[in-house]
Amino acid sequence: MGDAAIRESEGEAKKGKPFFREIRKRDGRVVPFDAEKITDAIFKAAEAVGGSNREIAERLTGEVIKRVMETVHSGVIPSVEQVQDAVEVTLIENGHARTAKAYILYRDRRTRIREGKSELMDVVKDILIETSRENANINNSPSAKMLQIAMAASKQYYLTNLLPEEYARAHTDGFMHIHDLDYYSKTLNCLQIDLTRLLKEGFNTGHGYIRSPKRIASAAAQAAIILQSNQNDMFGGQSFPHFDRSMGEVIRGFKNSPDYDEIYQAMEGLIYNLNTMHSRAGAQVPFSSLNFGCDTTDEGRAVSRAVLEAFRRGLGHGETPIFPNLVFRVKEGINFNPEDPNYDLYRLALQVASRRMNPTFSFMDSSFNREFGDEVSYMGCRTRVIANRHGDQVSAGRGNIAPVTLNLPRLALESKGQPDLFFVQLDRTMRLAARQLLHRFEVLSRLRVRDLPFLMGQKLYMGSDQLGPDDTIENVIKNGTLAVGFIGLTETLNMLIGKHHGEDGEALDLGLKIVEQLRRRSDSYSDEYDLNFVLVATPAEGLAGRFVAMDRKRFGTIPDVTDKDYYSNSFHIPVNYTMSSFDKIRIEGQFHRFCNAGHISYTEMEAPPVHNLEAVDRIIRTMAEADFGYGGINYPLDECLSCFHSGVFDGECPKCSSTMLRRIRRITGYLSTDERFNPAKQSELKDRRIHYMPGEKK
Repeated sequence: MGDAAIRESEGEAKKGKPFFREIRKRDGRVVPFDAEKITDAIFKAAEAVGGSNREIAERLTGEVIKRVMETVHSGVIPSVEQVQDAVEVTLIENGHARTAKAYILYRDRRTRIREGKSELMDVVKDILIETSRENANINNSPSAKMLQIAMAASKQYYLTNLLPEEYARAHTDGFMHIHDLDYYSKTLNCLQIDLTRLLKEGFNTGHGYIRSPKRIASAAAQAAIILQSNQNDMFGGQSFPHFDRSMGEVIRGFKNSPDYDEIYQAMEGLIYNLNTMHSRAGAQVPFSSLNFGCDTTDEGRAVSRAVLEAFRRGLGHGETPIFPNLVFRVKEGINFNPEDPNYDLYRLALQVASRRMNPTFSFMDSSFNREFGDEVSYMGCRTRVIANRHGDQVSAGRGNIAPVTLNLPRLALESKGQPDLFFVQLDRTMRLAARQLLHRFEVLSRLRVRDLPFLMGQKLYMGSDQLGPDDTIENVIKNGTLAVGFIGLTETLNMLIGKHHGEDGEALDLGLKIVEQLRRRSDSYSDEYDLNFVLVATPAEGLAGRFVAMDRKRFGTIPDVTDKDYYSNSFHIPVNYTMSSFDKIRIEGQFHRFCNAGHISYTEMEAPPVHNLEAVDRIIRTMAEADFGYGGINYPLDECLSCFHSGVFDGECPKCSSTMLRRIRRITGYLSTDERFNPAKQSELKDRRIHYMPGEKK
């Protein structure tokens, strides 16, 4: 501020008006008043709208001081808020409306940064008491707490310093959710890993070269190391797309072929490793998935059988393995009919699923998978990556770059239940989500190979073998996908027409129309931006409770919309709705074809169906008939930690009366223990109802 403005203000003070030389900060501290800060703020706002005259900012500063002097009582130290309010009024009254708007936006952003810092401190305080349960795979160790504190700080940084205002506001206001915001500019989501090449050529984890294995036990150990190493470079799942084929090829290259017992021991060791070997600074085991079941060679079949039998036997005391997620690939002519060469493996897969909830089943003959033969692979979370505008349409070496999820119930609430207005809101928010993904793609494209030393440095990603350590990864990651997801179709339909798609044909038609529109828009963005935009049926975990809490606060408690602690997962029929397994399968199967980035549906059973294998077979065959891409069976699975008896328990073990129990349930595709579920998912778990088989009593 110029000396003239200061002298003018002091002159006003001599006339009896208060002149202040101190100001009260928001935290209560009193500090010397510096008029130059007002001038700087006004000038920056003016520059934002094309202004360049600092003298005007200095003159306006004098006006601001006069206004404050007129509003504060003598002897009272004005607050920062009073001064900022005076700046806004002064700018508007002096004909600088555009500058005022820029100043208001700047002020609002600074407010959000302060609130973010305050919120961050609250989050850190909570984490120090108990590890956040947004991710059921993160344990409660000191390393986990340190990791989550870093994640919370990272989220706040990106929201206030990197993300454009419209994306940050859409996320914080709950119109959409940017997944894994803490990794926004650091790395990609997930990958299907070409295990064959790594085992044949060897690899380097950063501390020396790991040569090609000579025995099956070494190959299995290296497979676990590969999953762990790449998990440290990514924030999402790790998967082998053709585990049986890869291991079979490696075995055929050995000088001495292993017998079945050796193969079994190796697969058992792999499962042990994937349940005990931690990544991410010791905070969690890798999100691992194995796709298998279609290799018909002797070696590949032996690997598949060994994996299934080791899973059926369980861990050291017979406990159910949480990882890896097993994905058994169903295909006619290979394993689905009695005359098929791998039919015995399919039957074994049914037995294991009836005892362990794994494997889940992917369907290679669905209308949208059939053209790719047995190439399509899934991850336990439901992710599917296959179509590619820039290279081979394969699974290996590719994955999802990043996801964002739309809050469908919010759009229905904002539309006041009017379907036509809802679709306008849907298109607008879908485009915003696509542009946010494009921004994230551009940010990640600036990463260099050396920033992702295992993922890119060891050439795991398609095309990365053409890059050097200092090359950027843009031309490589364009082979990946950018996924827009959605949550709460059930609540959306209830808001729009008062019924959901499990109970009413009109609601089903509208639900299909909504999801088809989402798919159509994602396809159009692929053409517009020449990138692989895809639609995913979001596996909502922490998100299930976040959206509904925000919407209830904003719109109140609305029956069948905001009256629960969670929104229903993607296109799933509400978990508390009683219906037959087959009806649920036939309805949800109609949505799979639209969600080309991934989908999954389940049927809930009362208990492990170990003595009703034919019922499991009927369920899987009904899924195939319903054009499923990926599905599985759910049931409660309890294990006693004292005598290791398993079954479905109430308050204690029926065999030894111990209350030391391990209750395993499925959450967003993966298995976990229920104490790791967040409150929203615990509420959903309590609401789950059994889907009865046709002919059974409801």
